[in-house]
Amino acid sequence: YFLIWGRGQLLRLVLLHTVWEMGSAQVRYSVPEESKHGTFVGRLAQDLGLEVVELVSRMFRMVSSGRRDYFEVNLQSGVLFVNSRLDREELCGQSPLCAIDLEVIVDKPLRIFHVEVEIQDINDNAPVFSVNEDNFIIAESRPPDSRFPLEGAYDADIGTNSLLTYKLSPSEHFTLDVQRKNDQSQSLVLVLKKALDREEIPEHRLLLTASDGGKPELTGSVQLVITVMDANDNAPVFDKSVYEVSLYENAPNGTLVMKLNATDLDEGINKDVFYSFNNRMSTKIKDIFSLDINTGEIRVKGNMDFESQNTYEIQVEAVDKGHSPLVGHSKVLVEVLDVNDNIPELAVTFLSLQVPEDAPPGTVVALISVSDRDSGRNGKVTCSIPPDLPFRLVSTFKNYHSLVLAEAVDRERVSEYKIVVTARDEGAPSLSASSSILVAISDVNDNAPAFPQPVYTVFVKENNPPGAHLLTVSASDPDLENALTVYSVVERSVGEQPLSSYISVHSESGHIYALQPLDYEELQVLQFQVSARDAGLPSLCGNVTVQLFVLDANDNAPAVSPAGSVRGSPGPELVPLSAGAGHVVGKIRAVDADSGYNAWLRYEVQEPGAAGPFRVGVYSGEISTRRALEEADGPSQRLVILVKDHGEPSLSATATVSLSLVESPQAVKWDSRPRGGSEGPLVDMNVSLMIAICSVSGLFVLVIVVYVGLRCHPGPEVMCGPGKATVVCASEVGSWSYSQRQSRNLCVGEGTAKNDLMVFSPNFPNSAENGEHEKLQENLPMISPNVEWSPLALLRLAFSLTSLKIGIAARQKCLELLEKGHYK
Repeated sequence: YFLIWGRGQLLRLVLLHTVWEMGSAQVRYSVPEESKHGTFVGRLAQDLGLEVVELVSRMFRMVSSGRRDYFEVNLQSGVLFVNSRLDREELCGQSPLCAIDLEVIVDKPLRIFHVEVEIQDINDNAPVFSVNEDNFIIAESRPPDSRFPLEGAYDADIGTNSLLTYKLSPSEHFTLDVQRKNDQSQSLVLVLKKALDREEIPEHRLLLTASDGGKPELTGSVQLVITVMDANDNAPVFDKSVYEVSLYENAPNGTLVMKLNATDLDEGINKDVFYSFNNRMSTKIKDIFSLDINTGEIRVKGNMDFESQNTYEIQVEAVDKGHSPLVGHSKVLVEVLDVNDNIPELAVTFLSLQVPEDAPPGTVVALISVSDRDSGRNGKVTCSIPPDLPFRLVSTFKNYHSLVLAEAVDRERVSEYKIVVTARDEGAPSLSASSSILVAISDVNDNAPAFPQPVYTVFVKENNPPGAHLLTVSASDPDLENALTVYSVVERSVGEQPLSSYISVHSESGHIYALQPLDYEELQVLQFQVSARDAGLPSLCGNVTVQLFVLDANDNAPAVSPAGSVRGSPGPELVPLSAGAGHVVGKIRAVDADSGYNAWLRYEVQEPGAAGPFRVGVYSGEISTRRALEEADGPSQRLVILVKDHGEPSLSATATVSLSLVESPQAVKWDSRPRGGSEGPLVDMNVSLMIAICSVSGLFVLVIVVYVGLRCHPGPEVMCGPGKATVVCASEVGSWSYSQRQSRNLCVGEGTAKNDLMVFSPNFPNSAENGEHEKLQENLPMISPNVEWSPLALLRLAFSLTSLKIGIAARQKCLELLEKGHYK
């Protein structure tokens, strides 16, 4: 029978172990209590599917559930062994299941395993009675079958090891009656089976032995000393043999538990009773409860804690006041009800002190375990964190939670998060506890240096000293450890020279310096890019465009060519004595390599008193007669012409012109060669001016045509050679700059040649008007004195050019040709 029962129990235990393993943990072991240090528990690495050689590299670690380290793992073999003494009674008390939860954590990749080690009970505690000797007083008048309750023994083990059996030493007067209510409670009663005779045996000594169900079994015993007295015939009797009452654990002192009631059938003094606790009751119960000896009221006088003990068994007695007092016995069972008086407890285990800002969602930051000593709904705990955070809680095992990254984080936006984890139970009222977790976000290089503006514009005057500071560029990088920025120039060619020969950039400060003086006549605009690179790995960079505009300085003096002659020949200029006022003698040819106002030339006689009858055009450079020549003017004149520009300070040059007054006008000839290569007569300047004035009015066009036809006559052609002039245009940056250089020589008057005058026109950006302007400049050579143009045709051309928006310069060219009378 016992063999069959043992096999059935073994099968039940195996099935229960299998179900618990599948539902409660990934790996489950069991080890007997009191195992020595080093006792083998299980091959943990093999059972978890981990390679033993990778345990160290993957940072294998094991976290116990709030207890000290009872177990350790050998990292060389992967074996789980006992580290310190295991006492199941100390760890779990009378709990039927005693297990220690372990968390196994490995990295690369991060994985968490749950291991449960069950502590098996062994029979290491013998049954213990509360006293070594128990005294009874029994009157000899007590009839057979009288019953006397006994206090049983206590065994700290559980299960079969705590299943007690009792044995009484042989006696003809007493026997032992054991009544079992359940597996945990049983009543012992000493039964009188034969009447006592004090005169025969005044005292009986019996040995009560308790044996547990362990193998080998352990025993404990108590000496029962029975004194036979000759007195009262009836003992007090309680109205209940067992009283049951429920009480909340937070009951205040003085709370009435219950009121006892016992009666005695005797008369007189033998009928009066008083109440008391059984002298064999533990001191702990006496510290919690009090009993009024007269009324039988049991009240609370100490603190009850459901989590420490949830039931109390109080042995009470009713004693009469006879000369031979008789005692009645009863038991009060107090069930303590749980109250939500324990707040949840949180324990946080950090897996990483910092979280990289490029960490993927799902990264585990910390492990959080919660517990509550209360039971039922009072001990059921929920865990939460505030919303609107890039983190979330994931329940992993029982009361364990993982704090994981829910979405991407950005250190430049939020560098750290303070997360308040709140654990709240389901009691009424609910209790909660919180713990703050500070999660720092570590920096990665995810931001390239950025400049505050896309283009830097700087104006530098030419002839700057080498090493001059031009400007400073600065880029910002919101990254923390990668914000050290290095500046450099994106190399390219400027003409035939590299960009690095013109400018340099300080790698740390971003200062841009000029390595050589800049010359506006060679370089007007220098555009380049500056790169800013951070110190990250890999590094990131950003670029910005720098536009360097070179401003003209008045560093070139006017140059007169050829020096001292208005027509290029070394001899003096011949002027007929018959020349009247306004007669053009010649023109000073001067150029200035500068631009704008620095190249705008002004002509004047250096000594106005020595000019005599001659004068020079302020801006045209034409030398003409102020009045009609006279013989008193002498045979020759010497003029010193001062040519100045409009720069600040102004630069100048002088040209000396020798004039000889001659009788014959036929002697005045030019040595210069025009493009056509043929000679022709010159038209009188006054007639040309009259024709130009008359051509403006449309009402007198026919009169002008007739008049010009009558006055014009063919003559020998004059040779005009190409000269050098400068077209100066207004710059879009507010100064003057070169737009184009063209050379024209005009032949006017008798024996007089004039250089083409300068034309000022706006320097437009690339647009339709600019295109027309360039087209006009290409076609300007067509408007030449060697082409046969009638005044009417020139007039029509001037107004047609204006209507076509080709430019004022073209119209001015045509009007000048009309004014000078260059037509056939």
